[in-house]
Amino acid sequence: MAAHAPSLYAATANPFPPQPALTGDRSTDVVVIGGGFTGLSAALHAAEAGFKVILLEAHRIGWGASGRNGGQMIPGLRWGAPDLVDKLGEDRARQLLRLANSAVDRVRGRIALHGIECDHRVGHFQAAAKPAHLDEMRRELAILERLVDFEGAEIVERADVGAHVASDRYHGGLYDRNGGHLHPLNYALGLAKASLAAGVEIHECTPVLRVDHGTPVRAETERGTVTAKYAVLACDAFMESISPELARMTMPVANYNVATEPLGEARIKTLFPTGAAVSDSKFVLNYYRPSGDHRLIFGGGEKYSPRPPHDVAGFVRPYLEGVFPQLEGVKIDYAWGGLVGVTMNRLPHFGRIGNSFFAHGWSGHGVLLTTLAGELIAGAMRGTAERFDLFASLPNKPFPGGPLLRHPLYVAGMLWFALKDRL
Repeated sequence: MAAHAPSLYAATANPFPPQPALTGDRSTDVVVIGGGFTGLSAALHAAEAGFKVILLEAHRIGWGASGRNGGQMIPGLRWGAPDLVDKLGEDRARQLLRLANSAVDRVRGRIALHGIECDHRVGHFQAAAKPAHLDEMRRELAILERLVDFEGAEIVERADVGAHVASDRYHGGLYDRNGGHLHPLNYALGLAKASLAAGVEIHECTPVLRVDHGTPVRAETERGTVTAKYAVLACDAFMESISPELARMTMPVANYNVATEPLGEARIKTLFPTGAAVSDSKFVLNYYRPSGDHRLIFGGGEKYSPRPPHDVAGFVRPYLEGVFPQLEGVKIDYAWGGLVGVTMNRLPHFGRIGNSFFAHGWSGHGVLLTTLAGELIAGAMRGTAERFDLFASLPNKPFPGGPLLRHPLYVAGMLWFALKDRL
């Protein structure tokens, strides 16, 4: 049985019994490919709606980004409200914002309903890396309050940043009580347990080799096949193996995280007085938060090749110490990385191919939106597709350059944005 990548999350994961690999040929209503947040949510919602569901995961439940990410619950979309209004119009922006912002209630609702122990905490602080970014946050909040009666958020002036994070590098920020953070792997495992209880059949260590989008849909694995009325493609950064066409819509980007030694409750409280998760406003951002056992979990920097740094802790440390110079030389107990799928414009990509539904390209907002996506996919299967279609109508384009130039062109663009962060 394949193991989770070594991380703080894997070391503190709740018990979850291994699920057997698929053998033989099976028939079902829905076959879900991918055992991360999106696939688990789709499987759970579909089972609750009365569908017979089989979920296939190539490794372990939560093996990919769902079990390795920063755990930040950031409301909304990567596009802010001003961009949505400017490019899509007020009516469509209002619909998208209401639906996207409802995702936090979906996640918290699942945690409460199933008693998922995932160290869920309230509060997210977006730190302004430049004075102009604080002005953008003011405009963002004003539009949110006007369009969707947004509540629970407030602008934080530069002098008051210390009320949320003990760093002097920021020019203010936006504190949002609707956001928060959690232990992502334990949330995924909690969804898996709820799915099993709802009747979902889960098979781990079962990579899908091919998908035929005909009627019925057919998913082929090494030791068996599953035929179904519907399929859900929930592979995000690993879509290439089953759909090269969809893979062109996203680019896998490597992110790296570290967890320090336990710092003690008092010291963590000085670093995070409100206990909120923090992310900054740079394009290549830093994101960090306190853990339940009083560690600092910190993610910083990106690599645009699949080969990880020789020393992950050494790669992330300069970013950590840049934000918290008072932690210079702090011991790092865990260091890990993983791939996330990003789209050209950083908006998620929803759609369907025949009776196969897909949702991917979360671009850093996957902790919340994925649970909502599963609900929307299940609703579309039942014939209520308006909310799914709203997300499917978001503008998306494939990365340019074809198989050979797609990645180099992306790297060149990202390096330019990284340079702008420094200006």
